[in-house]
Amino acid sequence: MSKRGKSIHLFLMDGTASGRMKCTLANWTGVAYKIPRMELDKCKKREDLKQSGVYFLFGISENTGKNVVYVGQAGARKNGEGILFRLQEHKRNPDKDYWTEAVVFTTSNNSFGPTEISYVENRFCTLATQAKRYVVKNGNHPTSGHITEEKESELEEFIDYAKIIMGALGHKIFEPLVKDAVMEKLAPEKEEQIDEQLLYLRRKCRKSGQVVKATCKQTNDGFVVLKGSQIKPNDSRTIPTAIKKRRQEANIGNNQILQDNELFKSPSYAAAFVLGMNTNGMTDWKNVDGKTLKEIENID
Repeated sequence: MSKRGKSIHLFLMDGTASGRMKCTLANWTGVAYKIPRMELDKCKKREDLKQSGVYFLFGISENTGKNVVYVGQAGARKNGEGILFRLQEHKRNPDKDYWTEAVVFTTSNNSFGPTEISYVENRFCTLATQAKRYVVKNGNHPTSGHITEEKESELEEFIDYAKIIMGALGHKIFEPLVKDAVMEKLAPEKEEQIDEQLLYLRRKCRKSGQVVKATCKQTNDGFVVLKGSQIKPNDSRTIPTAIKKRRQEANIGNNQILQDNELFKSPSYAAAFVLGMNTNGMTDWKNVDGKTLKEIENID
């Protein structure tokens, strides 16, 4: 059964797409805010940001260029300070100078207590870590606490809606690069079930005679070279600089086997990552029937 559409109410608080945003969803008690770091002071009069909630600090690592995130919680205090006060503390903390914007989740009815925010924080951190889209900078994994099964069901529904909101706000932090069916190295008996979604690259190395074999999945985000693929060990002079760096930083194990999924925006960059050279991904990647990506997409 196909999923039903969702109606999201997105309010541009500053009248611009680069400013603060408030986001709500039909039939959801949650409220989400997307706040640029520089705009925190504009939120001082917002009563719902003095409540309890869970927040995300998003940025980019200057050392690696990778997307990073910190997941935290803030409880409402007797002096009326809550989420916003915690964000301001982070802004003053030199150890957290990497973040450029925050996304906050709270409720319209101020229903989050210490138990609820601990559970939600734990689940958000777990989902983000499992998806592997962002480097999660939490030093310690937050604990989930102890809740009843009724409360767990209620909070899981809150989390499901929050995942939709987060994606709509531009962060696919909870979405794995590929579906579970192809997350693991493909067994031959499973290929027939999903091979129509996959692309393959096979190339014999001239010097070593080794046959490099890689599998790729085209997604809405681009082209994902799947873990379990073989990666040619040596770079040629024609390899793009950005791809050479990706190959150096990738998690490649024994026998040049890729240990993690790697996303690329173009099929040629995905193929260059595998082969260590400048190449045409439109003709390198083929489906199980041997048709090239160029033929599949009917490109002249």
